[in-house]
Amino acid sequence: MRGMRRARDTPEARAESGTRAVSGGRPASEGGAKRHRPWLRLSRLSALRLPRSRRGRRLAVQGLMALCVLALLPATWMRLGADARVGTTADAPAREVAMVFGAGLWKGRPTPYLAHRLDAAAELYRTGKVKVVLVTGDNSRVEYDEPDAMRTYLTERGVPDDRIVSDYAGFDSWDSCVRAKRIFGVDRAVLVSQGFHIHRATTLCRSAGIDAYGVAVDEPRDATWYYGGTRELAASGKAALDALFRPDPRFLGPQEAGVTEALASASP
Repeated sequence: MRGMRRARDTPEARAESGTRAVSGGRPASEGGAKRHRPWLRLSRLSALRLPRSRRGRRLAVQGLMALCVLALLPATWMRLGADARVGTTADAPAREVAMVFGAGLWKGRPTPYLAHRLDAAAELYRTGKVKVVLVTGDNSRVEYDEPDAMRTYLTERGVPDDRIVSDYAGFDSWDSCVRAKRIFGVDRAVLVSQGFHIHRATTLCRSAGIDAYGVAVDEPRDATWYYGGTRELAASGKAALDALFRPDPRFLGPQEAGVTEALASASP
């Protein structure tokens, strides 16, 4: 048996087994030739052609338009439904709690978009429109902690540490809204996010039972802004399902008294 094993472990045997591994048991030349057959590409392209008849083309265009309308419906519904409840920091009504959604970290610090959200929340606190800031974000990994980075940023801008409450399981907008209501007992809040996201956030928090008003942080129309707006089309579809079926968040957990205690410390 040992002799048989040594006989198989030859350059020729390794080359043969390698050829079989790559080409699925067929000679390499056979697979290579098949990859370069031009008629295969043409057959694939022909499958993508529009129907030849006028009626077929009309039906194809109508089907495409229907798909576009269906894709835009959730985002349109959220924008129209929340538009009267979205404004600037100057427009925002006085509420006890401001809620800031996470938007990513860069080298442990808030990204520019998240920093702008936190700047708006700090302004709401300085002007007396809110008493407590609830920062909600992702801390699913030890090395990635959005809420603590957000807390540090706010304290550097004059918001007292005991007026900041952290939600470490705000993995998406729906989770953040549900946990704000069911875990932290938030009934009314000013939400802070960019314009392309704030309508969805406001709609979701209202669906979760929060009397929400959204502050839209203004941003230049750069590549990040357009990416965020495009992403909203897909995210709005999921948000519509969340608002309709109201699933539990990924992690619910026990109730926490952080917001209640922070408001108590803010009372004269």
